[in-house]
Amino acid sequence: MKAAVLVEQNQPLVLAEIELPAVLTPGQVMVEIQFSGICGSQLGEIDGVKGPDKYLPHLLGHEGSGVVLNTGPGVKKVKAGDKVVLHWRKSSGIESDTPVYSWDGRPVNSGWITTFNECAVISENRLTRIPDDSEMDVAALFGCAVTTGFGVVVNNANLKPGESVVIFGAGGIGLNMVQAAAMVSAFPVIAVDLYDEKLSLARKMGATHTVNARDENAEEAIRKIMNGTGLDVFVDNTGNTKIIEAGYALTADQGRVILVGVPRKGDKISFYSLPLHFGKIITGSHGGEADPDRDIPRYQRLYAIGRLNLKELITQSFSLDEINEAIDGVRNGAVSGRCIIKM
Repeated sequence: MKAAVLVEQNQPLVLAEIELPAVLTPGQVMVEIQFSGICGSQLGEIDGVKGPDKYLPHLLGHEGSGVVLNTGPGVKKVKAGDKVVLHWRKSSGIESDTPVYSWDGRPVNSGWITTFNECAVISENRLTRIPDDSEMDVAALFGCAVTTGFGVVVNNANLKPGESVVIFGAGGIGLNMVQAAAMVSAFPVIAVDLYDEKLSLARKMGATHTVNARDENAEEAIRKIMNGTGLDVFVDNTGNTKIIEAGYALTADQGRVILVGVPRKGDKISFYSLPLHFGKIITGSHGGEADPDRDIPRYQRLYAIGRLNLKELITQSFSLDEINEAIDGVRNGAVSGRCIIKM
């Protein structure tokens, strides 16, 4: 199969012909990948945000859709021919051993899920079966962008009707946070980004206010929108420590600061901690604490009845051969929503 391999950090991925494992071990599922999303997490891996990578070379990708080709011993959740969403959050089923692929006789490492490849050996607990009539391009978004975006708003922030929220970073996950905030009738729903195209999409998704942080001081703009009152919720998708500090200052005494973006290893955040003793919360999100088996069917039903706007989130499509171009587009803002890789 063809795969995009991370061989060296801070370098383009290498397209290569990779040999699949000959035998599936307990809990492993062979999946033909149809679509994959690109998330900020992959950019972080390429850039070494968490430090040196000791598993190179390895495969990448953690949200996608595909069709089951074969199953290893003990797998009961899916069978050959099933359409599935591939997700990095654990669900029910066996957690298998991680597969090792081969490239010209040398090993290529992999986690329990990868999606930047035409076929993949996936752990049973990283798969959720979906109906046969599912739209597979949209289905890929349920692997992370939708479940994380909604999970942050519903599970981490516990956002209530009429509460105020700022979503700093309106990429694929941020836009779903905007949708979720609008769906629970939050007000105002303020989206902040550096690119007008992303902010235009945010307004379509339900943002009541948008701020271009390249053109104006975002902190001042938010204070003006809030008329001097503190925010109920501030969500950071950037991992920028200065933005996190500003978000902490902007939230009310009982406000919540939710960190989704991960600062680069070694970066420190500075804030006055006393408000934490009186109700203010700052916490990190782990995929919105989503439960794929529970959440994916719920969000699929909302999409089926027209309550979720996901087609417009997919703003560009690339082939696997174009994956480095796609990654550059996500990095520099040329991709305004979620781009997908079509295998």
